[in-house]
Amino acid sequence: MRASLIQIDVNPDESINSRRRRVGSLIREQRGSDLVVLPELWTVGAFAYERFADEAESLAGAPAGTPVGATVREMSDAARETGVWLHAGSVPERGADGTLYNTSLVFSPDGELVRSYRKIHRFGFDRGEAVLMGAGSQLVTVPLPELTLGLATCYDLRFPELFRGLVDAGAHAFVVPAGWPERRRAHWTLLARARAVENQAYVLACGTAGTHAGVEQAGHSIVVDPWGEVLAEAGAGEEVLTVSLDPARVAETREVFPALKDRVL
Repeated sequence: MRASLIQIDVNPDESINSRRRRVGSLIREQRGSDLVVLPELWTVGAFAYERFADEAESLAGAPAGTPVGATVREMSDAARETGVWLHAGSVPERGADGTLYNTSLVFSPDGELVRSYRKIHRFGFDRGEAVLMGAGSQLVTVPLPELTLGLATCYDLRFPELFRGLVDAGAHAFVVPAGWPERRRAHWTLLARARAVENQAYVLACGTAGTHAGVEQAGHSIVVDPWGEVLAEAGAGEEVLTVSLDPARVAETREVFPALKDRVL
């Protein structure tokens, strides 16, 4: 299984419409991949709090008469034209009652929005995202033909119980879009490897590059295998990271070292 992570430079001098079109073009360049992954809040920037409300989008399945957002349309077209499973990172979503959410989107190769995940753990310590956006409450998995993805977003990476729940729901790989700050980059790498090792699952963690809202981004998107080995890691700038995943590796790891069978709690 071939997976491509697109580490996007969220440049504040680039308009959102321009970035949306550019990212659509980058996705279309990944023909031959089975799965393409984008970062968290790449349209606006994860720390550009003042833009969340203005750029919030509605999703397919919203109440009748509600226009579907431009990002949803562009990502649907890109997935269909490229023939890939697309984890389109996350967007600010406006729910039916007006509540904002940090919502990840997954499209099938025919362009259908098959899953959405509202971020459960909001970052900010009573500021920013933590007060501007509502919290999700549902664990979300996506069954692909070869393996099942478990969805998490950025700050979720610090909460191992979420990942245990995803394993119990059948996840073989975790997809984690993020807008992770450079000043905590060591935690990013450490936590991605920890979640892989303790759950014996792949971790595909895709971050942003550049600086937005004054916060330098870590970049360094990373793919970790179920034994904790780093298969590939990006640098600090915009980059496409492409790796081959062996779906059988998860079952093999869990059989050779069956630690999950010894769980008590």
